[in-house]
Amino acid sequence: MAGHSKWANIQHRKGRQDEKRGKIWTRITREIIVAARAGGADINMNPRLRLAIEKAKAANMPADNIKRNVDKATGNLDGVTYEEIRYEGYGIGGAAIMVDTMTDNRVRTVAEVRHAFSKYGGNLGTDGSVSFQFKHCGQFLFAPGASEDKVMEVALEAGAEDVVTHDDGSIEVLSAPTDFEAVQKALQGAGLQPELAEVTMRADTPVSLSGDDAARMQKLLDVLEDLDDVQEVYHNAELN
Repeated sequence: MAGHSKWANIQHRKGRQDEKRGKIWTRITREIIVAARAGGADINMNPRLRLAIEKAKAANMPADNIKRNVDKATGNLDGVTYEEIRYEGYGIGGAAIMVDTMTDNRVRTVAEVRHAFSKYGGNLGTDGSVSFQFKHCGQFLFAPGASEDKVMEVALEAGAEDVVTHDDGSIEVLSAPTDFEAVQKALQGAGLQPELAEVTMRADTPVSLSGDDAARMQKLLDVLEDLDDVQEVYHNAELN
């Protein structure tokens, strides 16, 4: 998603997340449960759970809530079983969209996702139809004005794969998912605080949309993100 509107797109996304704070805990809870069930309760041996708990703390989730969710996942308490399902499809202008869900009812979830796509101008595709356009990676984004030389030096020394300076002056650091924590610690240790730091699916080739097409695409993304079972929505649209 390189380009002049990278920073604007990220700022809009952050704003949307702030509006949905009430749903943040629900999504983090599901991530903790799935991560703990898959890899165990020991955060030293389970990096996915460690990252989920960091998200929970950043969202001010109480420690008791975190522990209770881990206990549910590891059999110490009764809890709901969630299934991870990824849906792929196309938005406005052929833009690629991937929707990650965690659900206890796949029939309900696929119906809601399909309805959102069809009602708001998209098409739900088959498995693998767009995923090849995305790369699983660690991503850090710095606001325009950050020191490119310092970010590059620290990030590459810590094992980052690439540092990209965009037309708008924002700086993006990319790493392998397994190197995310090492790069994050190195950046923080150097006093470099990114506006965004996450393990994500990053689009290789952006699709630029403007005017009515951009507005329609944003509506589709908003509707998908608001579905209860949706954890993350990834896309390659650059909205101008």
